[in-house]
Amino acid sequence: MEWSVSQLFIICPLIFLGGLIDAIGGGGGLITLPAFLIAGFPVHVAIGTNKVSSAMGTSIAFTKFMRDGYMPLKLSVLGIVCALLGSSLGARTALLISERILRMMMLVILPATAWYVFRSQDLLKEEGTHKDEITRRTYIVCALVGLGLGFYDGFYGPGAGTFMLLLLAGAAKLSVQKANGVTKAINFATNIAAIAVYFTGGKVILPLGVTAGIFSIAGNYIGARFFENGGAKTVRPVILVVLSLFFVRVIYDLLH
Repeated sequence: MEWSVSQLFIICPLIFLGGLIDAIGGGGGLITLPAFLIAGFPVHVAIGTNKVSSAMGTSIAFTKFMRDGYMPLKLSVLGIVCALLGSSLGARTALLISERILRMMMLVILPATAWYVFRSQDLLKEEGTHKDEITRRTYIVCALVGLGLGFYDGFYGPGAGTFMLLLLAGAAKLSVQKANGVTKAINFATNIAAIAVYFTGGKVILPLGVTAGIFSIAGNYIGARFFENGGAKTVRPVILVVLSLFFVRVIYDLLH
């Protein structure tokens, strides 16, 4: 599919902003996916190409958490295997749904996801006091997170990382550090599986995705370095502005 320099000028700053927001308080996917849609790309292409830039950003975090020892091996491997299955199925399901129906679904899913991500920032502060005792319950929750949220991430994506972190810290009783590590392992796997499905389906613009990924990495790096204490309050107005632009674009496309 063809793309223009003018679309690049729309996408790259928003992808950078999404990376910055992810580093500050999470929820960057609420900006990165709409960025491709605001630029005028079809929904399936937007999701597929966004997965490339997301995978590049996640790979940096994945490497860091692995080096820091926050990825229990058996738990992470289980999560990755289940995530690969769930994400592949989610991506294949999305490709079966028409462009128009997907856009209409996003008008409901995006604001609901945004509300929950904002709400979750305070919930995460209350977790993390667990002793990381890995039990049968921990493995069951991890497998379900990989399958269920893997499906969601392959199908759509924004907010998946926050949902994973909440469930692994809350239901699986992991500390926030290890919950974050396992989340990054699962999230990286969901991105890779989804990319494979969308790419074979001809829904990925690889050069654009890689270019956007560089901006995502830069945003994450700068955000982590300079805005560690920004929190959700800092990013809410920005996300609301981008979502408003997204709604205008989607409604316009649906009416024409």
